[in-house]
Amino acid sequence: MEILLVDDHRSVVEGTKLLIESEPDMNVTIETDVYCVPDLVRNHNFDVILFDLYMPNINGADLARKVLYYVPDAIILIYSGFDIAPHFNLLMESGVSGFIAKTSTREQLVQAIRSAARKEAIVPMQLLKQLRRQEIVLQGEKANEKTTISKKEEKLLRELAKGYSNKEISKTLLISQRSLEYSLTELYQKLNVNSRVEAIKKAKNLGILPTEDLY
Repeated sequence: MEILLVDDHRSVVEGTKLLIESEPDMNVTIETDVYCVPDLVRNHNFDVILFDLYMPNINGADLARKVLYYVPDAIILIYSGFDIAPHFNLLMESGVSGFIAKTSTREQLVQAIRSAARKEAIVPMQLLKQLRRQEIVLQGEKANEKTTISKKEEKLLRELAKGYSNKEISKTLLISQRSLEYSLTELYQKLNVNSRVEAIKKAKNLGILPTEDLY
């Protein structure tokens, strides 16, 4: 079984490589430079790929998206020492096959890899309830006050967070600039904000967008 392990900490990947390769049928390739990963996955066939979540220049979720663009059937696990709960839905939408904590035992790590190779999802039980719904329900400050954010509005928020102009966003979403302005006005009203900056900040606080720490 060929495994790719990507983490910017050399000591971590070398130690993890030793743990995994204690299994006679597992061979681990390690990479600490995220920019080398796309070429690596295009030129080699890996049964399972493990990405750290927090890495310089690009996070594990965005790296997973890049890899899946080149290798759509890649099996990717997020291997992190941090709590992924706040970003669970975003990570699932990136196309990863599951998660394994760096605090896991060798047996748990190996079992997770073998299960993923069998195309079984590796998701902690406590996170299953967070699977993305079609709409995000926001609980307001007043009792029984709820607001729903649609998938379309969530996508709009992500484009805003990238810093794109209205013209650029309208092209990406395939809508007119006037329609975009209407959508922005409605979104601001739902979030009870008055600007892009406030909308992005509110979305991050609500867990709709990843916090800066994810980048």
